[in-house]
Amino acid sequence: MDLYKAVESYVSRMLGTTGGKTGSVYDSGSNKMKIILLDSETTSIISMVSTQSLLLQNEVYLIDRLDNPKRERMRHLKCVVFVRPTGESVQQLIEELREPKYGEYELFFSNIIKKSSLERVAEADDYEVVKSVQEVFADYLVINRDLFTMNLQAPDKMIFGDAAEAWSPGPFMRSVEGIMAACLALKKRPVIRFEANSAMAKSLAIETQYNMQQEPSLFDFRRTDTPPTLLILDRKNDPVTPLLTPWTYQAMVHHFLGIKNGRVDLSGVPDARPDMKEIVLSPEQDPFYKQSMFMNFGDLGASIKEFVDNYQSKTKSNMNIESIADMKRFVEEYPEFRKLSGNVTKHVTLVSEISRLVDLYDMLEIGQLEQSLACRDTHNQDLKLLRKFLGDELPHDVKVRLVALYGLRYERMPNNAFGSLCGMLASLGVSDYRLDTLRTLVRYAGADERQEDLFAADTIFRGPSGFKGVHDVENVYTQHTTLLERTLSALLKGRLREAAYPFLESGAATRDKPQDIIVYFVGGATYAEARLVAKINEGTPGVRIVLGGTTVHSSTSFMDDLAFSAAKWAGASIR
Repeated sequence: MDLYKAVESYVSRMLGTTGGKTGSVYDSGSNKMKIILLDSETTSIISMVSTQSLLLQNEVYLIDRLDNPKRERMRHLKCVVFVRPTGESVQQLIEELREPKYGEYELFFSNIIKKSSLERVAEADDYEVVKSVQEVFADYLVINRDLFTMNLQAPDKMIFGDAAEAWSPGPFMRSVEGIMAACLALKKRPVIRFEANSAMAKSLAIETQYNMQQEPSLFDFRRTDTPPTLLILDRKNDPVTPLLTPWTYQAMVHHFLGIKNGRVDLSGVPDARPDMKEIVLSPEQDPFYKQSMFMNFGDLGASIKEFVDNYQSKTKSNMNIESIADMKRFVEEYPEFRKLSGNVTKHVTLVSEISRLVDLYDMLEIGQLEQSLACRDTHNQDLKLLRKFLGDELPHDVKVRLVALYGLRYERMPNNAFGSLCGMLASLGVSDYRLDTLRTLVRYAGADERQEDLFAADTIFRGPSGFKGVHDVENVYTQHTTLLERTLSALLKGRLREAAYPFLESGAATRDKPQDIIVYFVGGATYAEARLVAKINEGTPGVRIVLGGTTVHSSTSFMDDLAFSAAKWAGASIR
């Protein structure tokens, strides 16, 4: 199951590059220059799997937005339209066809389009410029080959309604549509399971199945001995994973700098060169990144040093390189090296900045406390160290996150100091809305709300999962095991309890061990969980897992989502 390959094939179809022979959407003689018109969401979708050079190779003259009213009339161009089948995009398309600016149009919709919408488009085509209409199931953003997202994040696309268990209508249907498109792209009609304690997961499961039933011909795939499984999970059942500092490359970049639609903004990084103000991170277009994205921080430094040493030999430099700082200085002083290897320069810049932030905020020490809070019951020791860190010069967000982890770990301890720690934060100038976020966290994902006790020694999930290659050997910073790992382990062994993870249809219950699994996180997945899925796929023959979510969280975005939700539920606004 490869979502990148699926979307890439759709893009090839749109560009008419399926061999230029049988199967091409264009006539054998039609090799006109093309313009591509996109909407706000398909712009992001296509950017994740395509490059400017690839588009140029396929005679794409221009990329523009369908909603741009200032486009010139160029009747000699062929137009490829790729939009979501929303009411807004359909209306914009109708207006385009009533006064066409181009000679002919190929229309591609990223998901199933309603018959009524299609009829409206046809009626608007008075000049008969539309040559074909197709549905391509690319209605999600592909981050890795086995990771996709809907980019549903507060404040603009908050998934929560007026209560912690209520969906906001728009993000709810966006999730349904994205899951359906992923299933169609992968050619799967799955049985659906969900976390029993989550009203949001259940309602998403019901609506997804209903919509699948409305399209029997589209979901009429060849049946397999073991049906694929769609497992819908709720972030509230594991609020710990997004709060922890990750220690592998892709996850660290997102945690410290943020990855948005495959891009990292370095404009705020001290001494960043002009050509490094924004960089692209794509495992499909960057071999070094693909090789190193799941490496832990220590191994990553050695890997980059090997690359730098290799290129250093080509520049015949004898500079002694022993540290990240040495690498950065070498890159800056040898412009011929930068010319020779832009990718390695990019990663030296990234790792240098991450190293700076790790040192600046004592993240190695803080990481040990985080792991202790997540994995051990040592209250007095944890509390003493936590109070010390609250008194240090650290960003407020780091302090709030540590108190959040403490509050989740020791919530049921009668003498826990959560209240006094919140008081310390207030005295340090932490804003009221951030303090409200801490209280909202317990309301949203406290012990009474979670399905499993994340911290109990006797939980059914404790013990080794059996997945090969998932864990770093004796690494103090990666002791924590995500709930997803234990859930997938039980599912793949046929031992996932039906009472806790019921099938949507009673007749769908099976003890067969699934091989194809689509996991969708209501409330957001994490890069730590993405790494887990990639490692399982790599190390477990016959098992194919794809991970998706309403978003992909860093600790900051997770806390921000809770902050905006807290304000919404209280009827207030965040200043």
